[in-house]
Amino acid sequence: MKTALELVAEAKARIHELSVAEAAQAVGKADLLIDVREPDEYRQGHLPGAVNMPRGLLEFQLSSHPDCQSPDLNVVLYCKTSGRAALAACAMQDMGYRNVRSIAGGYDAWLAQGQPVRQPRLPSFG
Repeated sequence: MKTALELVAEAKARIHELSVAEAAQAVGKADLLIDVREPDEYRQGHLPGAVNMPRGLLEFQLSSHPDCQSPDLNVVLYCKTSGRAALAACAMQDMGYRNVRSIAGGYDAWLAQGQPVRQPRLPSFG
């Protein structure tokens, strides 16, 4: 049996990971920026312009959305630390997508390097 970490390591060997600096440029040119974290994680903060497609639903959501049918779609993926995004990138490659990249270190690395994020605004009662 393989562990989750072994599966992630195999996935990372198959995909193209972007550094945060490379991702900062690539995100602006991407056709689709996908956050594969769970909805509650996404609501706590996400990259500007990202759509939430949780890892467990990714293939189904991509298959059912007409705008996501081109194999040449320019996609950047991320998750919290890059494991789920690596697995998602492999799944997308297996589906036939040719231009899929993930952000090395994920949301945590993006945040640590001071890149912009969207944070929820809580109502003010004062």
